[in-house]
Amino acid sequence: MDAPSKVTEFKALVTVIFTAITALIGWQGWLVAIWVFAMVLDYITGSRAAMIHGEWSSKVAREGIWHKAGSIAVGLVAIMMDLSVDVIAQVGIGYDLPWSGPIIFPVVVVWYILTEAGSIIENAISCGAPCPNWLKDKIKDAKNKLDEQQTSGHPPDTGWEIEHSATEDE
Repeated sequence: MDAPSKVTEFKALVTVIFTAITALIGWQGWLVAIWVFAMVLDYITGSRAAMIHGEWSSKVAREGIWHKAGSIAVGLVAIMMDLSVDVIAQVGIGYDLPWSGPIIFPVVVVWYILTEAGSIIENAISCGAPCPNWLKDKIKDAKNKLDEQQTSGHPPDTGWEIEHSATEDE
């Protein structure tokens, strides 16, 4: 077998693996996997940054783990909200949704991923790693945009236009 076909076979294998995983866990599963990876990486980089500066403390480390456990609890609440809204929509009590499927949980998880990403970058910089300013800015802008959409009372842009009139606010 020549090298180009080995590379092609490897690419095909990777594609099959990722396709199988996606079939099993779906796109929301990938979000959860990224979130968990980000939490672990944040914990590791935060611990390392604290060690470098002589500030590592088991008490602070435990508090960090409990903080992450709280984040998971919030994620579970978002799942409960998605399921509740779905039940309301299926029962048909006049609550029409402009989208189908879960929307609260993915938005919450993306918000947490952005939060973890910002923290990872801060930790990496504290460890001495250079970081491009544009990356920090993009993460901060994305998180701010998500926060703005949520505080405005409008759901995030899902690609569907949501009809909204002034009388609905009254």
